[in-house]
Amino acid sequence: MKFAWRIVGLLVGAVFVFAGLSKIVDFQLFRFLDPMDLARDIDNYKILPWAISVWLAFYLPWLEIICGLALIFRRMYSGALALALALMVVFIGASIAAKARGIDIKCGCFGHVSDQLSFAWHMVLDFAILAGVVTLWRWNGWNPRVAERASL
Repeated sequence: MKFAWRIVGLLVGAVFVFAGLSKIVDFQLFRFLDPMDLARDIDNYKILPWAISVWLAFYLPWLEIICGLALIFRRMYSGALALALALMVVFIGASIAAKARGIDIKCGCFGHVSDQLSFAWHMVLDFAILAGVVTLWRWNGWNPRVAERASL
């Protein structure tokens, strides 16, 4: 059973690392992306002021990468789970709010790598990632030895 939870943790961590990297690097052209493109994508949600969108464009990808690495290597595990849960809930909420207001959001949590996906597929992926994070959170809370070891 412990092996299955470890696999889920590795998968969720890898998804967060990939999501962060996809906002920094264009994998097709092997070049770094302009952070201002991500700032414009964040601003398209029409929730935050421009200055905060720019700030998030510079720091959010790195936060996702660090969260993912913490989940993979099980360092600062509880904090990484809390951040991952918060990131997913905020992102899903922002996506649903934008769609409800009729705003067409082209990129999802994987940046422009997932441009071709429909909104429904974005939501399926996002809720699957959220389910993985919640599952890890519940496992971490049910098993005090996991929480104790992971906090070291």
